[in-house]
Amino acid sequence: MTTLRTRRVPTDRLTQQITDIRDEGEPVVLVHGNVSSGAFWDTTLAALPDTYRPVAVDLRGFGGTDPLPVDATRGLRDFADDLGALLDALGTDRVHLVGWSMGGGVIMQYLRDHPARVRSLTLVAPVSPYGFGGTHGTDGVLNSPDGAGSGGGTADPRFVRRLADGDRGEDGPAAPRAVLATYYVKPPLRLEHEDTYVDAMLTTRTGDDHYPGDSTTSAAWPGIAPGTRGVLNCMAPHHFRIDDLHLVDPKPPVLWIRGEDDVIVSDTSVFDLAHLGATGAVPGWDGTPAQPMVRQTRAALARYAERGGAVREVVVPDAGHAVHLERPKEFGAALLEVLSS
Repeated sequence: MTTLRTRRVPTDRLTQQITDIRDEGEPVVLVHGNVSSGAFWDTTLAALPDTYRPVAVDLRGFGGTDPLPVDATRGLRDFADDLGALLDALGTDRVHLVGWSMGGGVIMQYLRDHPARVRSLTLVAPVSPYGFGGTHGTDGVLNSPDGAGSGGGTADPRFVRRLADGDRGEDGPAAPRAVLATYYVKPPLRLEHEDTYVDAMLTTRTGDDHYPGDSTTSAAWPGIAPGTRGVLNCMAPHHFRIDDLHLVDPKPPVLWIRGEDDVIVSDTSVFDLAHLGATGAVPGWDGTPAQPMVRQTRAALARYAERGGAVREVVVPDAGHAVHLERPKEFGAALLEVLSS
């Protein structure tokens, strides 16, 4: 039976909590998504062969890592720079990086800044290279210069409140457990270790410096724009934008794997206010188009491939946002292929 080890590692930026198994092998560092922690990688850690040294990290403000504030004006660079500091503290050189959802954006940013240190990049249902919300077209054109329609003001305050309260129940659609079962995975699937994942979600620090972040008003629909602090604002499209990934050198191989029925990172995301406006769920919609998240990622990776990078897209049927948990065999097979390439 594989035994997971959890410990806190001091770095020159902050003390970060990691979970790992062994001290030998090619390093594989796994980065979780928003409203979660490294615990969402437990089954992946245990499944990797002994030739690899898997490490799951908790990002700042999640899990057991120091809850330092997030400077959203740097996009995802606070998280990416933390990752670099961790790799230095662990004494690693070139690593395989695996990132889920927001974590996919973190490792894209790290690749953009430190390409020579990356052996391979695995993007698991990643946030678009143009952030989350507030853009249209495959090139991520801003709907409004202030990023209206994205950022901290787009979060459901009921969900934020129940996170802060440590709510482990399932009463109502804003309960963290209900969000996990409805949006993280494709219903009617219920994850085997659901309590562990709910507990991980509840480690999310809340507030203006953390999740969801602050917000401002906007003259553009839907009337809210990102602030400068916190998690959702660091994925606002005028703060986080990687439109030159194809220029990095060297170019490690990239695996992009996602669930076919993902409703979070989607061309019709149920968390994109523009899509919700088109369905009538958000009032006063003015025709602002939904963000084509999947098509944006595909276009960015196509440019990467055109410049000589190896890219593989894997779409797993009958799976949602947490494809690594919903379809671990298919996910594991695709991951091992890119790790060995």
